[in-house]
Amino acid sequence: MNPYPALKNAAGPEIRETPVGIQILVMMGLATLACAVATVAAEDRRRPHVLARGIYGGVPTQLFDRGKTLEDFGVNAIWMGAGGLSEERIALLRKHGARVYAEFNTMHDAAYLKEHPDAAPVGTDGKVSPPPDGWQGVCPTHAAYRRYRMDAFRNALTDFDIDGIWLDYHHSHAAWEQAVPNMPDTCFCGRCLMMFQREAGVPLPDGTGAERAAYILKSKKAEWVRWRCGVFTDWVREFREILDKARPQALLGTFHCPWSDADYAGARLEKLNIDLKAQAKYLDVFSIMPYHARFGHHTDPEWIYRQARWLGEYLGITGKPGERHKIWPIVQLSDWGENVPTDQVRSVLDYGTRAPSSGVMIFAWGRLHESWEKVEEMGRFYRSIR
Repeated sequence: MNPYPALKNAAGPEIRETPVGIQILVMMGLATLACAVATVAAEDRRRPHVLARGIYGGVPTQLFDRGKTLEDFGVNAIWMGAGGLSEERIALLRKHGARVYAEFNTMHDAAYLKEHPDAAPVGTDGKVSPPPDGWQGVCPTHAAYRRYRMDAFRNALTDFDIDGIWLDYHHSHAAWEQAVPNMPDTCFCGRCLMMFQREAGVPLPDGTGAERAAYILKSKKAEWVRWRCGVFTDWVREFREILDKARPQALLGTFHCPWSDADYAGARLEKLNIDLKAQAKYLDVFSIMPYHARFGHHTDPEWIYRQARWLGEYLGITGKPGERHKIWPIVQLSDWGENVPTDQVRSVLDYGTRAPSSGVMIFAWGRLHESWEKVEEMGRFYRSIR
């Protein structure tokens, strides 16, 4: 006699009951599968490849004033300006278990021009180029200015116990950090023209500075761009030499324009003179600056990931452990230009931490702490991916 009689389905057709032991095994299997799915989902939220969960903009004292710790918000790295470094600030951040990184201004120390006007970039008209939208650059071939910045770079590394230092504003005289970039052609000072002829092997015709600039841009632009990129790359080479002697265990990073070769007709190379492939020989970390709201992508935070993915393909960086080079974007959470709403914080950080990115930092604490809801949302995301 069959101990498992037929059952009637509510819908009508007859079904056969399976043995109790088999039912139990099936139920256990389903439970195991459900548990596995839940585990995979949790692991998808965790991102062990993300080494840095950072804040850019100095010591977040407003967080401490609320009785909170960096750990409470999942933060393990802080970036601050080299001029704001102090033993007391570093000790406080170390107490909270954070790595400390400095931001170093290379080509944007406008105060230097007050006593050294000959360091101002010269435009295509042969005259000093006005600061585009207020962003004042400096001529990259001015030897005294270069020594001045190298000395300051060395001092930051020798005077303070930092884990790394990031180059900032390391590009030509331009205002690209806005929705509509302003990038004049520079620098056509007598010093640059002389060095171009000698180092690039390109003789220039006699004439005024404006006439020579016109000739270069019409007939020798490729050679000019190649030489200009080389000048900025050589600065990076020297920064690397200093770091290797002063604090060899520290990382050398760079904050740089997030554009691909196709964006703005190749302006990253041709206008800003940022040759990432050449600079990669000396750098450890590339921190693209995909400020989606500021740059006209406020409804498309996925743009952050697309730019990082392009950079990874361009430089051969995958985000896997053990790679020498790393991509750590600095992403916009504070309002600058278009606002970043609170409900966009998670997606911004999500796109910023997808491989090939292996670290991220938020821009910028000075404004972000005024919107505490976004700070809380940042903390929830950082904690979820630890």
